[in-house]
Amino acid sequence: MKSPNPYKLLLFGASAVAICCVFSFLIIDLLFSLRINWLLITGSFIIVFTLSYFVFSFILRRFIYDKIKLIYKTIHTLKVQKEEKIKDIDIHEDIIHRVSTDVADWAEEHKKEIEDLKKLESYRKEFLGNVSHELKTPIFNIQGYILTLLDGAMDDLKVNREYLEKTEKNIDRMIHIIQDLEIISSLESGEIKLEFSKFDIIALTREIYELLEVKAKRKKIVLGFHEGISSDSKIYVFADKEKIRQVLTNLIDNSINYGNENGRTKVSFYDMDENILTEISDNGIGINEKHIPRLFERFYRVDKSRSRNQGGSGLGLAIVKHIIESHKQTINVRSAPGVGSTFSFTLKKDY
Repeated sequence: MKSPNPYKLLLFGASAVAICCVFSFLIIDLLFSLRINWLLITGSFIIVFTLSYFVFSFILRRFIYDKIKLIYKTIHTLKVQKEEKIKDIDIHEDIIHRVSTDVADWAEEHKKEIEDLKKLESYRKEFLGNVSHELKTPIFNIQGYILTLLDGAMDDLKVNREYLEKTEKNIDRMIHIIQDLEIISSLESGEIKLEFSKFDIIALTREIYELLEVKAKRKKIVLGFHEGISSDSKIYVFADKEKIRQVLTNLIDNSINYGNENGRTKVSFYDMDENILTEISDNGIGINEKHIPRLFERFYRVDKSRSRNQGGSGLGLAIVKHIIESHKQTINVRSAPGVGSTFSFTLKKDY
């Protein structure tokens, strides 16, 4: 509901006082038969109206508007940048409605900020817990192997070598986690500068297929392209080739890790005018819809035990997301349990 205009209230108040004064004169005139001149009554009305208007205006400014102005400027200062000048409040404008609107907006903004801060705090706690858990596992493993060696297993050459090799694997896992965290931090801070160039993304995909071919054959997964991609097909994009190599490697490797035996992994390319859409799809175990919104979070795992058995750091998809977004592009995923998953991202097309 819109509040009344203070200027109109002043006019109404001053008029009411002046009219009361005139009526008082008329009553006195009737009671005492003074026969007051109408010119005098009119003059009195004007004088009383003017005095009332300025008295009410002074009171309104002195006891109400100065307080409102202070509150308004305090709130408004939080909403504008320092270089912006805050305008003085004009008594003739509907300042009460203006302040009410600004207070409501300010409250809504701060409510959202508080909710965002709560989410960030929850995310921070979860992130620290995940980091602790991911590092704790290899550290405890290393501690166990070393204590076993110190307790006498060091003298058994077979056990000695086996435990040292397991210790090395756990150290490698810790290094991998730390390196991935450093990559994400550098991408977020902008420290890593992208080196854009023109390259054939189909040729790059074939290179990654060759590197992962042995792993795919172990699970009898066929690596292929969408229909229409022949041996001499070329699609050029403008991006950081090594970063996109990392993206494709991670997504294709995941499709193998979570794919079914005798399954397939397929990469498709679609012309989207200024961009090229790349899709990596599989017919593997799929992902439940409730997990998809959090899939690109650091250390988030759909199936924690299965994921850790695959040897990943839990940071791969977070890195993929940061790389694509640093190219000013988007990445999406659609999936269904038992059907498979499709990850898609866009890149700037080149000719």
